[in-house]
Amino acid sequence: MDELKPAGDFHYLSGFGNHFSSEALPGALPADQNSPLICPYGLYAEQISGTSFTTPRTHNLFSWFYRIKPSVTHEPFKARVPSNERLLSEFSQSNSTTNPTQLRWKPVEIPDSPTDFIDGLFTVCGSGSSFMRHGYAIHMYTANKSMDKCAFCNADGDFLIVPQQGRLVITTECGRLKVSPGEIVILPQGFRFSVNLPDGPSRGYVSEIFGTHFRIPDLGPIGANGLASPRDFLVPTAWYEDKLNPGYTIVQKFGGELFVAVQDFSPFNVVAWHGNYVPYKYDLKKFCPYNTVLFDHSDPSINTVLTAPTDKPGVALLDFVIFPPRWLVAEHTFRPPYYHRNCMSEFMGLIYGGYEAKVDGFLPGGASLHNCMTPHGPDTKSYEATIACGNDVGPSKITGTMAFMFESCLIPRVTPWCLQSPFLDHDYYRCWIGLRSYFNKEFQVPNLQNNGK
Repeated sequence: MDELKPAGDFHYLSGFGNHFSSEALPGALPADQNSPLICPYGLYAEQISGTSFTTPRTHNLFSWFYRIKPSVTHEPFKARVPSNERLLSEFSQSNSTTNPTQLRWKPVEIPDSPTDFIDGLFTVCGSGSSFMRHGYAIHMYTANKSMDKCAFCNADGDFLIVPQQGRLVITTECGRLKVSPGEIVILPQGFRFSVNLPDGPSRGYVSEIFGTHFRIPDLGPIGANGLASPRDFLVPTAWYEDKLNPGYTIVQKFGGELFVAVQDFSPFNVVAWHGNYVPYKYDLKKFCPYNTVLFDHSDPSINTVLTAPTDKPGVALLDFVIFPPRWLVAEHTFRPPYYHRNCMSEFMGLIYGGYEAKVDGFLPGGASLHNCMTPHGPDTKSYEATIACGNDVGPSKITGTMAFMFESCLIPRVTPWCLQSPFLDHDYYRCWIGLRSYFNKEFQVPNLQNNGK
């Protein structure tokens, strides 16, 4: 049975991939069928499908809503004016650029003019196409204003939102979620939602996947426990509002463009629902990390929270990986992340604290992109500080930090506004220029066999 977890005025069900059920009024859920002739309380039955009808049961996603008015009750969609010209869902030579150079951005400033989540959202990079149902986009957002008399619906894909500054109160058709920096929230394709900012100015990161959905990774030889536990994923409980709201607008992202439709009621009028296609949140502090306990550095895949798989086993359209507080105990080992060239492409962000491989320049709210086969690794100061500690360094704990990575098998194209951004760090490459040669032909290979290895 799903566990009810209260959190102030917000109530949640726990679990990942469960078939949930929730009702704000007793008896609002039909007892024996999904679509009776007359639903309890005179509600309308409406289904939302996140996968095709014939997707195998293990991955078939759908939910049933029992709502005061159906979502079809609106005027025709029209192009939104003004639009948001900084959003993309299809990436080509005409609108974005490939670049193998290591890229880094300083934290983007939050605007002074009133800006809500929709207008503050902008695409950094991506690959593929929402029209072809394959690919992804990476966005960032800066906002200082709650959404008013409008809801957002992303018809292109699933959003994974990583707030970095300021809490978000997100109202969805399944209920309400409060999401703080250090937590993430997944808003599946097609759900209508509204973002309020209880702390004022807010900033964060967003990944969007086309044609698939996130899963928790298989644990393999780790066993049954560890990494992100299914019980720590939280789903909202039914919450509704029943009032006339003339001029309410639905803003729909469709093919990367924004459209609006007007209706006279709130879309958050779902009195009861059941299903497994739901929004959910996760607290990154609950992640149980695994690490090497003797020598060498584990691959970052060991810290995967969620994955969006491709048809090729072991290859992800997009992985969400974190670098949380943890102990470092490896002996005779260069403990920071190793120097690397990767067939995958890596976008990194920093929620708070510092990152162990970058002493300077990588700041909370900033970002970096290391594209396919582009070399990357610790900066000069990190390397020299680690080497200076020698082999006798004892266990140490990384604290007060939370960095993350979006990693994909597809090569991203970068948007022109991000390549021309005043927050682009043109001196990023200099952090490695100071790495000097330590080559010594007279070097004596140490005997490590008697030193615990």
